[in-house]
Amino acid sequence: MKNSLIYYSVGPLLYCPANNEKIASSLINQKFGDGYSLSMCLEDTINDSCVTEAESRLVKSIQTLYEARFTAHFFMPKLFIRVRNPMQINCLIERLGNAAELVCGFIAPKFSLENADDYLDAMQHINVGRDSTIYFMPILESPCIVNLSNRAEVLYSLKEKLDAAAELVLNIRVGGNDLCNIFGFRRHSDETIHKITPIANIFSDIITVFGTDYVVSGPVWEYYDGEGWESGLKNELKDDKLCGFIGKTVIHPKQIKLVNEAYKVPQKDYDDAKAILGWDDSTPALVAGSAAKERMNEYKTHYNWAEKTMMLAQAYGVL
Repeated sequence: MKNSLIYYSVGPLLYCPANNEKIASSLINQKFGDGYSLSMCLEDTINDSCVTEAESRLVKSIQTLYEARFTAHFFMPKLFIRVRNPMQINCLIERLGNAAELVCGFIAPKFSLENADDYLDAMQHINVGRDSTIYFMPILESPCIVNLSNRAEVLYSLKEKLDAAAELVLNIRVGGNDLCNIFGFRRHSDETIHKITPIANIFSDIITVFGTDYVVSGPVWEYYDGEGWESGLKNELKDDKLCGFIGKTVIHPKQIKLVNEAYKVPQKDYDDAKAILGWDDSTPALVAGSAAKERMNEYKTHYNWAEKTMMLAQAYGVL
């Protein structure tokens, strides 16, 4: 299990098309507040004929942010670039020059056995000789993980490849909408994606394969206005947490606060986690009542939960 705060601190990951001309000024003027990360997307949000223009706009935006930090004080989110292919990774790092230090990592859409080696080679190449790590976040959303006859084999093969570069893997992400699209599904604002059984089964398998060693982030919620969007997001976040997801992809600033609130650690959980991690394991009994005397705390069976809870408390706070 990942045991460093960096893996839990991506939080709400706000998606933005890379050709957005206002993104740099929006960050400098703190239009989106704080407590989020940002993904500048070169993939599905960009028309195929506009990729070159979007790359240039992305480079200009990041260089503007880099220069602005010397004269202005503003919240700078963890910044990620969602690329279309592995070749863009090294190309963009070279074009960014010194401003590349603002890039926290790259996101690989439709990560599969066909492109995994190329992506990981590119990530290892750009990290050679760097003082700080540029991280990698693959998205599991390809049709190859839908087929039941070999899903487990594919997922474990992907994990084996990622394990070879585990120090670079910040989060595993899932593409809920892409997976739904394969079946022609779309949830309404009063329905959570975890109620769509074929998708929920894929998520369960992803958590089973990756969840013991990596932080796996929750799928995008596409509603940001209209009746029930807020309660719908809260319900899906509740299901996300119960199923093992940490953090969430968001597509509108209005969603940021709800994600951060959802992942705050309840005081009772925080108190119990502290007690478990501070347990004197030389004592005869390794079980005791909780701090609030409401449930059982057991050192051996709740230790991993306690470690994760303390990481979440550091990343999101205590409720």
